[in-house]
Amino acid sequence: MRSKAFFINGGAGRVICSIPALEKYAEESGDNEFVIICEGGMDMYKGHPELHARCYDNWHKDLFEEKLKDKDIVSPEPYRIWEYYNQKCNLNQAFDIAINNKGIRDLQPPKLYLNIEEELAGKNLIAEVKEVTKKDKLIVIQPFGRGIQQVGNFIADPSSRSIEFVNLVQFIKKLSANYGIILMSEMQFNFEAEGIDFPVAQPKDINLRQWAGIIKEANYFFGCDSVGQHIAYSFDKPATVIIGSTFAENISYPDNEKFDIQDMGEGKRTYDPIRIMPDDHANRTNDKIMLMNEPIIDVIVKSINTNFDKWVKIEKPKPKNADINVLDNPTASTSKLKLMPGLGNVN
Repeated sequence: MRSKAFFINGGAGRVICSIPALEKYAEESGDNEFVIICEGGMDMYKGHPELHARCYDNWHKDLFEEKLKDKDIVSPEPYRIWEYYNQKCNLNQAFDIAINNKGIRDLQPPKLYLNIEEELAGKNLIAEVKEVTKKDKLIVIQPFGRGIQQVGNFIADPSSRSIEFVNLVQFIKKLSANYGIILMSEMQFNFEAEGIDFPVAQPKDINLRQWAGIIKEANYFFGCDSVGQHIAYSFDKPATVIIGSTFAENISYPDNEKFDIQDMGEGKRTYDPIRIMPDDHANRTNDKIMLMNEPIIDVIVKSINTNFDKWVKIEKPKPKNADINVLDNPTASTSKLKLMPGLGNVN
């Protein structure tokens, strides 16, 4: 049997979901020479004791002659697995079926391994946000998926996976009574113009591995169908995930007792056969499915509070300088925290 080369593409969330299946392949196949070609980037494999050394960017010099020519090339596509598009398994399990062909089975959460710089980025930023917001309870909010677009003065997601901006503002206003907010977004917003007169942390120029460090150190994750929830799952963090056009059975972890799934599309959505074929009817059926009114937002905020209190224990603040080697070493600070306009920067 020839060794295999697995070509993994797509966004970071999808890459994270491939990890358990590749771990199983390394454990079960007897193929000691397999490699992973990272068409979607290798960031999420970095530091993994079994997988990282097998990873190559697809532009790696002499890759074909040295690593691929004698191997079977496999391009696993979880969205084309029957069990996936019929809501019988999640993305991790669909990768496992495509790679290992063992049917639906329970898998361990994806394992992410952070180095000291990435962990310090999380610790430092969390400490800064606590200092500025005067809140000990911190929530990371990732409101937008990869499909988000800025069209003029408007923000829209044709895939109907993202939280609507108007609802994001409502959530921030209501949650800020109890929590410090850290916004996980590539976009920067002037929340002051939205009537928000308290600090909202908007870290700038933060890479995904540093975001993983931030999510690991925060108390709670709140977001949509995107990479943040997979990072939270990897670190066993409690989370609230709002879904719309996609199915929880496919893209999230409804069986995880720490995950609170809020489904805006239940009974209304049509499955979008992404990576199988374009489907304009599905996109139009699911359009605006994530738009929420205030009573729905109140229900979700209450659910966040309940889930937070169930799973999060807030420790008493440590004495000053208790973590001086971790938090107060100026050479270790890698966080870049941008607060609301008019409230200044914390460095």
